[in-house]
Amino acid sequence: MATQNGRPTLTTESGAPVADNQNSESAGPGGPLLVQDQQLLEKLARFNRERIPERVVHARGAGAYGTFTVTGDVTAWTRADFLSAVGKQTEVFARFSTVAGNLGAADAVRDPRGFALKFYTEEGNYDLVGNNTPVFFIKDPSKFPDFIHTQKRDPYTGSQEADNVWDFWGLSPESTHQVTWLFGDRGIPSSYRHMNGYSSHTYQWTNEAGEAFWVKYHFKTDQGIAGLTAQEATALAGLDPDSHQRDLREAIEGGEFPSWTVQVQVMPAADAAAYRFNPFDLTKVWPHADYPPIEIGRLELNRNPRNVFAEVEQSVFSPAHFVPGIGPSPDKMLQGRLFAYGDAHRYRVGINADQLPVNRPHVAEAHTYGRDGHLYDGRHAGAKNYEPNSANGPVQTGRPLWAATEVSGPTGDHAAPLHREDDDFAQAGDLYRLMTEVEKERLVDNLAGSLAAVSAGRGDIVERAVGNFRRADADLGSRLEAAVKQRRG
Repeated sequence: MATQNGRPTLTTESGAPVADNQNSESAGPGGPLLVQDQQLLEKLARFNRERIPERVVHARGAGAYGTFTVTGDVTAWTRADFLSAVGKQTEVFARFSTVAGNLGAADAVRDPRGFALKFYTEEGNYDLVGNNTPVFFIKDPSKFPDFIHTQKRDPYTGSQEADNVWDFWGLSPESTHQVTWLFGDRGIPSSYRHMNGYSSHTYQWTNEAGEAFWVKYHFKTDQGIAGLTAQEATALAGLDPDSHQRDLREAIEGGEFPSWTVQVQVMPAADAAAYRFNPFDLTKVWPHADYPPIEIGRLELNRNPRNVFAEVEQSVFSPAHFVPGIGPSPDKMLQGRLFAYGDAHRYRVGINADQLPVNRPHVAEAHTYGRDGHLYDGRHAGAKNYEPNSANGPVQTGRPLWAATEVSGPTGDHAAPLHREDDDFAQAGDLYRLMTEVEKERLVDNLAGSLAAVSAGRGDIVERAVGNFRRADADLGSRLEAAVKQRRG
């Protein structure tokens, strides 16, 4: 195989050379991703099968049931039935988790937290898969397996390595915003009850008239934000590795039901093309001054699972589980996850995972032609397993769940389209400048402690990382450089 600048050529599993491993193939520069991109699908499918039986990511988690109550009229923006009237309530199952740790890891660690919700609506289950941060490290799903590999155990040492973590982050400057979040005061929540949740991704809402809107969800904790310092977290992780799971369970047992005020940001679909930066870029937030959050509901958790394995470990969430009036956006990371999440669960739990008690619809009823496979319970009896048929089997509605998205341009491995204010550093700098002096000091201390763990012979990794933070804010870069030098002697 030919080499590139003395390095071997990257190939697919079957040995074909890979032309672009940085950008997924899309329908035009801003369009949805294509099934024909076999490099993307192969990477995601193989990545989902790297561990068994626990989740590859978000393995360590806790869950609870509760209720979502509509408090604001949103019918101007969506026809989703569970959002159709103020006061309407929907049963919900929530799962909170760390990202990188395995099933036996401690809860009190510096890591983003998953914030996954399953709404058992009358039109089927709606899954909303988010985090406790409004942004993420990368913007293209082709890089997700690479990113997670840096957070997991090194194939040679068997440990998480600072060299790998910071090498990837330094070479992926779009991660600067999320890393600033992660090493700030909200990087280690004191409990699952004391953190916000965000959809992070942008989704589409469609109203009865067929008008489309782009939305982001925010779940603001009613308990107040509370975090742990690095020192507090180290002590708690050693004393009680199950701290967050225990806290959630005991709070609900004691009648202290945690709750979140639910808000959305709404952008008319026509605004997206000319917005000052790409609104579908997962590494960026929409400033509240541009699109103020609007309160729409309240989430309360009030019932613990009876069996953790059956209801928490076997719970599955997929952002592809939509209901009428809600759909995807051209967010590339979301487009990749529409495939990857469901594929992971079909592999890990089984092809019939969606029919386990915690996952199946609780109000609606599923009518499919899917049969057999692992965990199949014979629910269809002798009903026909093909369509069309003349045996009164289920038929299509002819009405799409969401509005079509216009695309243009040739297919290809396109980078995300740049808008006039797009860059990888501005919002990280904005976040830093919002912090108090004490918060800035803790951020620099946390970053320096992690960067100082990079191998002595890899000063290039440290310099590149510090350079990214300097581009976000000169003061942050200077203080971080000095702190790292002091720690590394």
